[in-house]
Amino acid sequence: MNKTELARKIQALDGLSNEEKTALLELIRGHKKYGLVWEDKPEDIEERLREDLPVLVERNDDKVHPIISDNPDAPNHIIIEGDNYAALTELSYTHSGKIDVIYIDPPYNTGNTDRDGGFVYNDSFVGADEDYKHSLWLSFMAKRLKLAKKLLSKSGLLFISIGDHEMSQLVNLCKEIFLEPNYIETYIWVSTNRPDNSSPILRRNAEFVLCVARDAKAIKEFRGVVSATSGMPSLTKAKEKIKTITFPANSVRTSLPDGTYSAGLKENGRNPQWELMADATAENGIFITPVILKGHSYWATDKKIREELAAGTEIWVKSESFVPYYLKTKESVNRPTKILPGDIVKDGLFANTELNAGIFHEKVFNNPKPSPLVQFLINFIPSNTILDFFAGSGTTLHAVMSLNAEDGGKRTCILCTNNENGICENVTYERNKRVIEGYTKPNGDEVAGLADNNLHYYRTEFLPRERSVKNMRELVQASTGLLCIKNDLYTEAPFGGRKMNPKYARYFENAGQRMLVIYEERAIPFIADIIKTMPEGEKIKVYVFSHGSYAYDDEFAEVADRVELCALPQAIYDAYQKVLPKRKPKFLVDDLVVEIEENEQQETAGLFGFDNEEGGDK
Repeated sequence: MNKTELARKIQALDGLSNEEKTALLELIRGHKKYGLVWEDKPEDIEERLREDLPVLVERNDDKVHPIISDNPDAPNHIIIEGDNYAALTELSYTHSGKIDVIYIDPPYNTGNTDRDGGFVYNDSFVGADEDYKHSLWLSFMAKRLKLAKKLLSKSGLLFISIGDHEMSQLVNLCKEIFLEPNYIETYIWVSTNRPDNSSPILRRNAEFVLCVARDAKAIKEFRGVVSATSGMPSLTKAKEKIKTITFPANSVRTSLPDGTYSAGLKENGRNPQWELMADATAENGIFITPVILKGHSYWATDKKIREELAAGTEIWVKSESFVPYYLKTKESVNRPTKILPGDIVKDGLFANTELNAGIFHEKVFNNPKPSPLVQFLINFIPSNTILDFFAGSGTTLHAVMSLNAEDGGKRTCILCTNNENGICENVTYERNKRVIEGYTKPNGDEVAGLADNNLHYYRTEFLPRERSVKNMRELVQASTGLLCIKNDLYTEAPFGGRKMNPKYARYFENAGQRMLVIYEERAIPFIADIIKTMPEGEKIKVYVFSHGSYAYDDEFAEVADRVELCALPQAIYDAYQKVLPKRKPKFLVDDLVVEIEENEQQETAGLFGFDNEEGGDK
């Protein structure tokens, strides 16, 4: 049936109130010709965001406080306490298009208790016999995945851990939101090597990891298992001219006994001989003096020797023939297989031991994921910023910090979770606090902290959405947390040698980056004069309260080359406007008819089907 014609007939009906017509039109609008179909169910947080705006306020109290490294280059990691729908809304202002990898482990919707893969919706547990069990879950996930998509960079990846209960629906949902060409793979994670044998039919031992790209065409390759191959060929090449080469002291390894070896031509059977040009002394498996050799050398110059040593190549003398050998390790990358390598990503038993036994010495969380699994996934592509908005036990941040420690990276991680039963404070934060500061295992072994990391903890709070002057000023006052996260600047400093009154402005500075937040526009002339006296450098990012989009360019005209201006709260309103749920007017009949007609035209054009072969956004 033609939905537009039906909508117009409903619009023209007599005997129905506007509210009744609106309800019927909403049902028509919600029916799609293609893809997954579910009944959208409003959430409490969604309804609240129709009236309020979310902001971030940093916690610094006896229980939760910032953890700051002595290393000025340490990456800044973020924990956001609150509903992840609100957190994703906040991140739409700070990180739109800036997230490289998202990993999430959402509720599996098992119908069991919440601690065993169950699902809580609007503070109520969704049971196995709930009529709208799948609709509630799909509605819940769809809203969050649509927001998450906006956060991903052009080459960004989304990984989702999931079980059997919603896997097929989630695959189709991802294909609908991201488009089918951007669905990469459904990986299999062997979650246990000792599966339960209580079922007469099946022993389940695996779960799934869905992989989706923002734009698959922007991804060049995946890293997988890195394997090393090595050999130890001789530097002798008979066709080469005889050369003298010098290896610096402490650069040549040896299996010869300790002692001093005399200069001279060395015996090597029928093979080309090498001459030791000066006495050389070996001690504890290494020559502590320079080793000067003359022979048919494959390497010709001291520069070549320096380059090889700098690249990690090892030089060896195995016997008194003094033939030099070199040992190089070559890395090769095998692309990820559909079944993830168990020896690398580990299983659920490892995860439980890692978290509950190893870090907390007691059970604090059911069914955590192993940090090596998340570490392996994150490393598929080069990444700078990682997000987990179902953070739970905080595994993703643990994985990011471990990966940074291994390869010297500076990745940053953002975790979002609610604080139900104190999980954010007592598990998510506490786990990573211990990982940073170090902890003791039950057997008494000390685990060194990953100290080169900063951790900031923010809580979501709400302000009225109505644009009154009072509300606008309150929003700017409360936006400092958002601005610190957006600019990765958290160190407050004197401004031009002066201490700022926080009622009027606050100034942040680190590693040459500078940010000024002006809450009171009457302070602008005074602030502009101070900027004139400050040394030049990177432009100061200046956020200034304004009733509109005017950022007081005229008042900063004399220092225009030193500042980058932004009017608040307009910039926040603009970002939020793209993602916030719309307010519901009382009567929608005419608007709904127009929307239904437009949607039907799009569906007819195939925009909502799975047969679209173009990647990326439309």
